[in-house]
Amino acid sequence: MGFKYLNVERQQGIERLVLNRPDVRNAFNEGMIAELTWWADSVSSDRSVRLVIIEGAGPVFCAGADLEWMGRMATFSREQNVDDAMEAARLFSTLDRLPAPVIGRVHGAALGGGAGLAAICDIVIAADNAVFGFTEVRLGLIPAVIAPFVMAKIGRSASRELFLTGERFGAARARELGLVHSVVPLASLDVEVARYRDALLCGAPGAIAAAKQLIAEVGRRGAADVAMLCAEAIAARRASEEGQEGIKAFLEKREPSWRLEP
Repeated sequence: MGFKYLNVERQQGIERLVLNRPDVRNAFNEGMIAELTWWADSVSSDRSVRLVIIEGAGPVFCAGADLEWMGRMATFSREQNVDDAMEAARLFSTLDRLPAPVIGRVHGAALGGGAGLAAICDIVIAADNAVFGFTEVRLGLIPAVIAPFVMAKIGRSASRELFLTGERFGAARARELGLVHSVVPLASLDVEVARYRDALLCGAPGAIAAAKQLIAEVGRRGAADVAMLCAEAIAARRASEEGQEGIKAFLEKREPSWRLEP
């Protein structure tokens, strides 16, 4: 598929996805959502993808919804608005379930859906100039589609403050909340992305995918409810080809077969 709103590049199993609408601060419209959904579906089933890096072209990561698109949505019927919102919900759900680890490279603004996009990333590295916000209430809206993913990251208490006030906050606060994992000067952003990239490429891809799935399952239930799930998960990994290779490589003091040199 040829993309109008995205740039995609793959090298040695690393998929670099760039939101490419810099003229509107990489804001979402129905076209970008459709392209992102197609891309996410494709990557979900492609086991050659070891790592995904998401970033924005130009001076910002993603400023949320395109105002022109939002203006058109105001003329939609309720049913059309529900259908439109469900398309966005499916996108975020698919991104959240990608088996490959996802790094968010955030600079400039990450507002509304842009902050929601950061929330679905496994690891978020933000430049110290990054600004986040769930500003929907200031437009008479609510951060509904992204709420499950954001609340899973920052919890109910912070969501109450930030969803209700619509206030913007910096990268340091985002790190305190768990939305961001590392904050560095803008000039060091790619160096920090490379550091996490190298760390993630040390892990077995099947094990990483299984760990992501386990995190999602455990997060939905209490510890007592998932004891057997966790026991079965580690048993399966111990018996897996990757598990056997990892143990052999450790005992033989060599690198495992999945280790990639970027």
